[in-house]
Amino acid sequence: MGRRNSTDVPDFILQGLADSAEAQLLLFLLFLLIYLVTVLGNAGMMLLIRLDAQLHTPMYFFLTHLSFLDLNYSSVITPKTLQTLLNSSKSISFLGCFTQMFFFIVFGAAECLLLSSMAIDRYVAICSPLRYPVIMSARLCRVLLAGSYATSFVDSTVNVVFMSRLQFCNSKIIHHFFCDTSPILALSCSDTHDVQLIIFISAGSILVLSLVTISGSYVSILSTILKINSTAGKQRAFSTCASHLLGVTIFYSTMIFTYLKPRESYSLGKDQVASVFYTIVIPMLNPLIYSLRNKEVKHAVLRVLQRREGSR
Repeated sequence: MGRRNSTDVPDFILQGLADSAEAQLLLFLLFLLIYLVTVLGNAGMMLLIRLDAQLHTPMYFFLTHLSFLDLNYSSVITPKTLQTLLNSSKSISFLGCFTQMFFFIVFGAAECLLLSSMAIDRYVAICSPLRYPVIMSARLCRVLLAGSYATSFVDSTVNVVFMSRLQFCNSKIIHHFFCDTSPILALSCSDTHDVQLIIFISAGSILVLSLVTISGSYVSILSTILKINSTAGKQRAFSTCASHLLGVTIFYSTMIFTYLKPRESYSLGKDQVASVFYTIVIPMLNPLIYSLRNKEVKHAVLRVLQRREGSR
């Protein structure tokens, strides 16, 4: 069979996560529940931060956008996954596939960079508490946020443009439940070495930049915490960054496992499990991590509820 250019491919077929109807129904109900919790949790976090004036700080400014990214990140993947689990048709158009990939990369890369901005915020709060209001100004916060979005947009555009120029032949079946880079590259009959190198460099640069920033921040934070004499002081200082550290660990461990490896190492089963975790589960976990482990958020909930009761 001859080669077909990307523009000649009418659609792809998403293989999905399960073959049997019973397993698909079970996964549909599970993912629907997770998605509803994700939407409610992240939308609730954004609303709470907006309503409570005491949460109008740099940390919660970044947390608002983390919830925004998680909400959109999940919405790019989960609705289509639910559709393929419920319907017999699992096709996705060429344009739809690369549009999904584009926004998936945009929101994923932006979250990486936003997490590093949050690490900088925690570094300044613990290592230079007296200068915190001056250093973490509204202008710096906006610059860090704009830089995260702009860099992720450029990264995604470069990746998607180069991948969309590949030629696809024979199989149109994507061995995954969404349009990710590795399974799309596996379908191409072109020489993908240059494209793989571009993706590896662009994705690797963002991951390395973020990890270096986060690691450097936490090395300084740990050094500062160890110099505190009282145990209570150490615990109080560590508690201010425990939620962020937990969220970073979960997010980056799955991202590194999935992406920082060559195409030949792609494993359908293992990569699908990791992908389900960081595309569907983690966006649900983040608002829980930052609320259940954060006294300020709990107190803010009580304040908002008390104001609501008092206004009646």
